[in-house]
Amino acid sequence: MEAPMPSISAISEQVRRLAREHGFDLAGIAGVGPYPESEVFEPWIAEERHGEMSYLASRNDAGALKRAELKNAAPWARSVVVCAMNYNSSAPYSTHAGSNREGWIARYAQGEVDYHDVLLPRLRTLEAAIAALAPNEEPFRSWCYVDTGPVIERVFAKYAGIGWIGKNTCILNEQLGSWLFLGVILTNLALEPDLPATDRCGSCTRCLDACPTNAFVGPHQLDATKCISYLTIEKRGPIPEELRTGIGRHLFGCDICQDVCPWNRKAPVGTVPEFQPKEERVNPPLRELAEMDVDQYREFVQKSPIKRTKWVGFRRNLAVAIGNNGDLELLATAEKLAADEDPLVAEHGRWAVEQLRKIF
Repeated sequence: MEAPMPSISAISEQVRRLAREHGFDLAGIAGVGPYPESEVFEPWIAEERHGEMSYLASRNDAGALKRAELKNAAPWARSVVVCAMNYNSSAPYSTHAGSNREGWIARYAQGEVDYHDVLLPRLRTLEAAIAALAPNEEPFRSWCYVDTGPVIERVFAKYAGIGWIGKNTCILNEQLGSWLFLGVILTNLALEPDLPATDRCGSCTRCLDACPTNAFVGPHQLDATKCISYLTIEKRGPIPEELRTGIGRHLFGCDICQDVCPWNRKAPVGTVPEFQPKEERVNPPLRELAEMDVDQYREFVQKSPIKRTKWVGFRRNLAVAIGNNGDLELLATAEKLAADEDPLVAEHGRWAVEQLRKIF
């Protein structure tokens, strides 16, 4: 006599347990929605607040925005498994570390390797383990992503109980804070969803108030075209002049809205060795970075998300950071960037020279 198939509730609990066994700090299950938070996506795209990130505006054959509702990209999906991994480290926060002569690289990019290369293999192994649990009633189907698919991960993370969506649009967990990488598995299994996380931001607006480029239109409303992370990573071509001074010493990404969050005050350090910071990526000296040649740059960004800026984009960002440092000792470095053979770097280098000469 065959053993009875486990209940959906039992299978769902096994999925959560397997996720933890595969090294994820948090795991939960969400239904496919739609959810109220997704309703703002279409007007956000219409207002072009996504800037040059054209992939966010991708549509299906019927013309519907894929990320507006999961059914637009994966109509077969019945559940979303959401996994989170803590990448916090013992390195200091950007808001009280380093000096103007040093650049800042976002916390998530300070580690040994690109987070995709850590999360995705574990997610795929978990995907295979979930497939082994699936009943034989219909063929198992799934997709897994680490911020590369047509999914608004933070919305599903909320409804999977991972955390609530903070006013800075980051997922916040009461125990782990916001230093979380998210991975999702879409599946045609009708799993038992978790309860959504409760919003615990209250009346706090520190994240909104701290943004130096005023990228937040309001709570939970980010204008990506003003965000330092967008400007230093996704933005190609010249950075708008009116936003350059707000970028400060940021070379790749920004942590300010997370650094000031009270929920991150006691956030525990993660245990994944690959996410521990490399010394040369924490507060790197601007002058030394400016003296790198292309081969040294490639070695510096090897296996890191930093390489997304490319050589020209990195030097453009470097010129802006130098222009904002307020130290005349870097004027000669700025002048070298102003004479760079690449017109984009040279234009930002000239801006840096002008900024530093204002000190006289």
